[in-house]
Amino acid sequence: MKQNTIALSVALAMFSAMPLSVQADSGIQPANVATAPAIPANTLHQLPWEPLVPPVTKTATLTSSSAQLHVGDIQGAVGAFALPADRGSLEITISSLVEGKRVYAPSVMVLDENMRPAAFYPSSYFSYQQPGVMSGDRLEGTLKLTPALGQKQIYMVIYTTSQDLAKTTQMVDPAKAYAAGVGNAVPNIPDPIAIHQSTGTIKIKVKAEQNTGNVMIGGILPMVQKEQPIVVGAATAPVAAAPSKPAQPMLKDTDEYFNKGIRDAVKGGDIDKALKLMNEAEQLGSTTARETFIHSVKGKG
Repeated sequence: MKQNTIALSVALAMFSAMPLSVQADSGIQPANVATAPAIPANTLHQLPWEPLVPPVTKTATLTSSSAQLHVGDIQGAVGAFALPADRGSLEITISSLVEGKRVYAPSVMVLDENMRPAAFYPSSYFSYQQPGVMSGDRLEGTLKLTPALGQKQIYMVIYTTSQDLAKTTQMVDPAKAYAAGVGNAVPNIPDPIAIHQSTGTIKIKVKAEQNTGNVMIGGILPMVQKEQPIVVGAATAPVAAAPSKPAQPMLKDTDEYFNKGIRDAVKGGDIDKALKLMNEAEQLGSTTARETFIHSVKGKG
């Protein structure tokens, strides 16, 4: 019942408040955005926002010459990135590379089109990963976001905090990792420790997927439920225009088939399916599918 309520809230928000959907990665939960540190709006607007257009892999070197934030608990170099909101769902993998037993412990704040906090990933979200064939020791986490229709772009700030600068990360000795990998006895040797610092190297990989059905960044953030999307509002974003229609209108029987499917999906709490049916129907020439969807999620269908 709780999942259905959240899903209906997502759908209603899409047409009235236009928010962002956030999906937990492998059961690891983002934090309530209300717990994120406050960054003044004028400070955010002054950051040098670098565009990331998927698919893209970007290596950002954060140094003493990079943009800096010293606001509350935020201390040191930051990365500021603008992402398109019209490419469907975004899967963003952020890796902070361990270099010489030093590492930048990232936290991430996602902002809606109006630069209001929409999702918050503290440093605890980015877990230590052992080196692989093509990668070294790193702190890594994946963000799964679905920007709402009608927005042009969203924003992502990567920063570290004074609390994280006081911590360290325990790594795995390469000899131990190798022994475990080949099935040998693991040697009893101490693991190295990585010191946290205010600069570092961040690798960002962004992938986009069109027409996933979850359509939502930007106002009220409910508590995160495991494996459920969370909704954050963007109250001023406009409603997206309906897709262009083919030359021939849809047959009445076909139109009703899609409308019934939309109503049944909403009634069953499957908002993703209802959205996909609506999009498919409109591409085939339906002039009633969107109205059916809106009325259904509002309890009028």
